[in-house]
Amino acid sequence: MEINKDMKYSKTHEWVKFLDDTTALIGLTDFAQEQLGDLIFINMPAEGDEVSCDTPFGDIESVKAVSDINSPVDGIVAEVNEEIAENPENINSDPYGSWIIKVSNITEICDLMDADSYERFCQEEA
Repeated sequence: MEINKDMKYSKTHEWVKFLDDTTALIGLTDFAQEQLGDLIFINMPAEGDEVSCDTPFGDIESVKAVSDINSPVDGIVAEVNEEIAENPENINSDPYGSWIIKVSNITEICDLMDADSYERFCQEEA
């Protein structure tokens, strides 16, 4: 399982890469994609939509199940990754290079873990 040191992580297995104090990319972790299996469809918000801490902003479908994707921040969707919309399986091959949404105007950050804490968290869940 790969965990990037320069990102923060939620307990629902989303990663956050802060680009500055009020802008971040959000995606699914390597742990999440391993648990879900082969991804086949993703439902994402539209640009301009508001996202809120610990609230689903979309869902992802795999051959096993459909799972919510929760926001780790409060803010506005500045951009959606159209490449992932068309090819959700890219998350399986490159979870940390396959961001789902870019959020701007971040006003609140949920309770996030650093890489070491997230690794321990995943070991407990496994």
